[in-house]
Amino acid sequence: MVTALAAGDPITGIGHMLALPFEVRAYVVGTLIAAAAGLIGYFVVLRSQVFTGDALSHVAFTGALAALAAGIDLRIGLFAACVVFAIAMTALGRDGRADDVVIGNLFAWILGLGVFFLTVYTTGASATGGGNNGSSGVNVLFGSIFGLTAGQTTTAAIIAAAVILAILAIARPLLFASVDPAVAAARGVPVRLLGLGFLVLAGITAGEATQAVGALLILGLLATPAATAQRLTTRPFLALWASAGIAVASMWAGLGIAYAASSIPPSFAILAVSTGAYVAALGGTALTRQRATPVRAGSASGPASAL
Repeated sequence: MVTALAAGDPITGIGHMLALPFEVRAYVVGTLIAAAAGLIGYFVVLRSQVFTGDALSHVAFTGALAALAAGIDLRIGLFAACVVFAIAMTALGRDGRADDVVIGNLFAWILGLGVFFLTVYTTGASATGGGNNGSSGVNVLFGSIFGLTAGQTTTAAIIAAAVILAILAIARPLLFASVDPAVAAARGVPVRLLGLGFLVLAGITAGEATQAVGALLILGLLATPAATAQRLTTRPFLALWASAGIAVASMWAGLGIAYAASSIPPSFAILAVSTGAYVAALGGTALTRQRATPVRAGSASGPASAL
């Protein structure tokens, strides 16, 4: 793998990479998960609900461990916990938005449950002679996109595609409700219902993203591409698509880096590329403003001096 890329033959290296079934599955499901995360993440940042994304990452961890402790598929716990938590935050919040007080009240309790389920799972697995309890917990925390089976890939791809279609269907009214909820409500937009639907989609996306980057790193895939897109443009729908594009590009580049250097975890590589894009956008924006400042100052002083 590394030899073909290191020898200056990237085409051959890409061909070898795509000849591996687990790599193809990772790229297929990773693309759809990243696109869903980028679209959802744009509204997470726009609605100032980044803390919500952070809370969902811990909920995903707790839900997965609860499922493992109960002896069922961890994906059931992932999605169920994230969706239930999203509904609870909407019900306890205002105007379909979960505020920091609501999240803070639930945060410690969710983390405590995670520790409890981790203890139950590891204790039970040790008592029955199970040897994969440690690896399962690590996979939940940091993701295991290269370990997805064909069946898991199909399920994840269908769910991610459904999330993408759903968020695109409500994008316009959700944008209106996010920018000015009072006016949107006066115009007949179901602001609270949209907030509930959005948080449910965010919960499903968090459960999906856990399989790619892990519960600890979900926030990076949700928030960083969106923050980068907002640095690049102020046009809402252009920023929405840019967020999805940056997330997908980060996924592709991260998986390629993890293939070329097998010692680098794919989740780390994906988030490193995404963070690098944000830093570049941040630096580019600062440089543009610095160059534009003397021009504005000069144009302002000209008429003033003439007077």
